Amino acid sequence: EVREASEILNRRILLREGTLPSYSRKSLSFNRTMATTIGRVIVYGGKGALGSACVTKFKSQNWWVGCIDMKANDAADANVIVKGEHSWKEQEIHILDQVKEILNGEKVDGVICVAGGWAGGNSASKDFLKNTELMWKQSVWSSIIASSIATHYLKEGGFLSLTGAKAALEGTPGMIGYGMAKAAVHQLTKSLASKDSGLPQDSVVAAILPVTLDTPMNRKWMPKADTSTWTSLDFISELFWKWSQKKDRPNNGDLLQLITKDNKTEITSA
Repeated sequence: EVREASEILNRRILLREGTLPSYSRKSLSFNRTMATTIGRVIVYGGKGALGSACVTKFKSQNWWVGCIDMKANDAADANVIVKGEHSWKEQEIHILDQVKEILNGEKVDGVICVAGGWAGGNSASKDFLKNTELMWKQSVWSSIIASSIATHYLKEGGFLSLTGAKAALEGTPGMIGYGMAKAAVHQLTKSLASKDSGLPQDSVVAAILPVTLDTPMNRKWMPKADTSTWTSLDFISELFWKWSQKKDRPNNGDLLQLITKDNKTEITSA
């Protein structure tokens, strides 16, 4: 399907726990790939529906794309596999070590964290603690590690995007764990945008706050819903692309509500 020379040049690197490849053998082809791209971005959660849309968008613009997720995205140039059984600290060490090896002294123009999930339940729910812990791991752990990646490997003037939720601007009694985790991401965004946060000079951090994303899984589980109020994945990936080009960038620390009506999305700062 691909000629041998091209395959060597554009080989995807799959990183697995305990089997780190020898970059001395691959550094030549890897560095050539990095050198021929216009920019570099890391997508945390790059195997999910929104993450995959982001990977596809940036690859279509000849950018180098790194993916961090529980499973590899074959469309990405490099993959870091997250081990769910690891503690928070173990995940950070594992991911940062592999990102360092992958970048090989280079830095990225953007870090996009779209990892997350959803679980409902109020304080009387049987799985209240279990679901709250899951939401914290999926949204807060990933956002903190993405922030750490940005601190170490984002270029000056680059951008970091995190993912909150419009619902978490208020109380969420039917999904307490979800709302709490997303509210924490909102607070993290504000803190990172403040002076002496640790992020590179002139960088911008913002969080998107969608209501419902138009994903295959949402269509499957909500077949009768009004999808004209769902935000398209292409709209969000295009938004990130504009930010990478320093166009229509938000203010530092913005919490951007994505309000979709009649298939048209408006962005409002919370």
